[in-house]
Amino acid sequence: MNQRLDLALVEQGLAPSRERAQALIAAGLVLVGTERARSAAQRVGEGAELSVSGRDHPWVGRGGVKLAAALDGFGIAVTGRVALDAGASTGGFTEVLLDRGAERVYAVDVGYGQLDPRLAGDPRVVVMDRTNLRLLESLPGPAPSLVTLDLAFISLRLVLERVAALAAPGAEVVALFKPQFELGREAVGRGGVVRDPGAGEAGARELLAWAATHLAATGAGPLESPITGARGNHEWLVHLRLPGAGDPR
Repeated sequence: MNQRLDLALVEQGLAPSRERAQALIAAGLVLVGTERARSAAQRVGEGAELSVSGRDHPWVGRGGVKLAAALDGFGIAVTGRVALDAGASTGGFTEVLLDRGAERVYAVDVGYGQLDPRLAGDPRVVVMDRTNLRLLESLPGPAPSLVTLDLAFISLRLVLERVAALAAPGAEVVALFKPQFELGREAVGRGGVVRDPGAGEAGARELLAWAATHLAATGAGPLESPITGARGNHEWLVHLRLPGAGDPR
């Protein structure tokens, strides 16, 4: 009898919950036999050979590799800062922020129960599950001076104005540009893979120009992610600095 892959992972003891199973699949860490899993809804037979591949990085999620590269590449210091991590998922970005000395991290995600328990229990982390960034009106504490964005199924253009409203004046933003969610349908092939890898870099540059026009933000990048997305798409990291309190808008 066939069943969903996320349920099968839980039944075989490879994930503690469906949410965690879905996060592992999205991170590209689940193998069905020798093939990388395509989606949480993929049907697998009873007793299917499932495995979770070992990590080649120290973070709870692959995203940590991407953010660490961005912080180094853009020269961003984290020590003592309040940060907002939107699209926290298992906590790859959150863990890097804590490792780099963040004083507090708001871990925001529309999902529930995905954040690694070790991070969720850290007193510096404010877990904000089931929270849509676009609808978030306030934060339970000081405004962040650093915002990180690792979002799916939505364009960054649709959230950056809300980010600017939530963040402290002069805040920095590090955003992961995922071309499959930013470019037009004509640029995306089967399985969400962008046909022209170069289109992603061009799209990231257009985002920087958009932010300069609409948010008066200064930008840097794009910086190519050191690893691809779960489906093989080339992703790009951009750095924005929002206007300070006395800056013209």
